[in-house]
Amino acid sequence: MDVKSIQFQTNPVALFWREHQIGSLLYRLIIYGLLIGLSLLFLFPFFWMILSALKPEYQIYMWPPKWIPDPIQWSNFKDVFTHPYLPFATFVKNTMILEVGMITGRLLSCTLVAYGFARLNAPGKDILFGIVLATLMIPNAVLLIPRFILYSELGWINTFKPLIVPAWFGEAYAIFLMRQFFRTIPKELEESAVVDGANTLQIIFRIIVPLSLPVLTVIAILSFKDIWNDFMGPLLYLNEQSKLTVSVGLAYLNGQFDTQMNLLMAASVTLMMPTLILFFIAQRAFVQGITMTGLKG
Repeated sequence: MDVKSIQFQTNPVALFWREHQIGSLLYRLIIYGLLIGLSLLFLFPFFWMILSALKPEYQIYMWPPKWIPDPIQWSNFKDVFTHPYLPFATFVKNTMILEVGMITGRLLSCTLVAYGFARLNAPGKDILFGIVLATLMIPNAVLLIPRFILYSELGWINTFKPLIVPAWFGEAYAIFLMRQFFRTIPKELEESAVVDGANTLQIIFRIIVPLSLPVLTVIAILSFKDIWNDFMGPLLYLNEQSKLTVSVGLAYLNGQFDTQMNLLMAASVTLMMPTLILFFIAQRAFVQGITMTGLKG
């Protein structure tokens, strides 16, 4: 062993640096190991659902479990949409009608209200904004009976009106997100538009809305998810099978006396895909809208 090697091994700085490197490596291994383990644990139910959707029904209940379907039964997905008693194609169509009506109404109404809170001056504006936010603390279960009585008196039961019409009158969380994002847009842009003769609506739809696509995307994705997964609303207000939505139709696959688990899993996988596809397509705008909201420019 030469002199340089002995000096390196006895040098306190070198020993500290080597121990620090080993400790840092162990720390990273532990952190990444935990992250990978938790990710696999989180993804396992999703993985098992996909496998079950491809199995014959008897293989789902086998023990020890049969991991690879044999044979792979792609017909499960076809059987879901050709079910003799549950027209899932109609359920998807009804859900898309609600998606279009509710998302359009929510974006339009919340944009107008949020712009008023963000830019316009009016006495008591902050108090009104506080009242709007306070509605988020009201449990939805408290409002179920009063809403049902109101819509029943209006003759809206068994129609899409109880689900679509309220979306055209704003939603507190969307108003809050939009208001915070609008406050990050420089006022000089609006002042320039006023000098050029633009009115308030022209400022909103020609300046504010194009610059606010990230937060609008966030609200659209969250609204799509909530409407697609909404179970209680359609169950309360819709009575005829021809007007049900996918979430209620999926619940009907879980029969009272018998459940075809392979069809239930196939339907779950199929009906989950639109939300996942939408998120992956718009995830950049989604993340940008979340991170930029509330940053005062």
